[in-house]
Amino acid sequence: MSVWPVLEDSELSPRAAAVIADIRATRNTDFINNFWRVLANDPALLERTWASLKEVMAPGALDPLVKEMLYVAVSIANGCEYCIRSHTTAARAKGMSEAQLGELLAVVGMASETNRLATGLQVPVDDAFLPKK
Repeated sequence: MSVWPVLEDSELSPRAAAVIADIRATRNTDFINNFWRVLANDPALLERTWASLKEVMAPGALDPLVKEMLYVAVSIANGCEYCIRSHTTAARAKGMSEAQLGELLAVVGMASETNRLATGLQVPVDDAFLPKK
């Protein structure tokens, strides 16, 4: 159960309603997921989080699908089921195939394993990997 309630549109403050309206317009959808509906309990937090996410996930040097796949990878590493599911859905909507998901999961698993080995063994970083002075 959520710490804060999942607010319906009729329960939104005017400030939260404005952010929700921007989410709908930006994403061209009427669907507002529970993440945003819970954050709407604190309109300043909702506004700040949406503004940051909108900026980071906007078109840029990385392809939108790559951004979603990175979001899935980090969500797996952080153990956030909600984010894994929502961003896997978003990545599929942007064209991620099941083969790509399988490879993504393999890379996340491999990186997790080798990160733990390097950390546990305290392997020194090679000079070749350090910034040039």
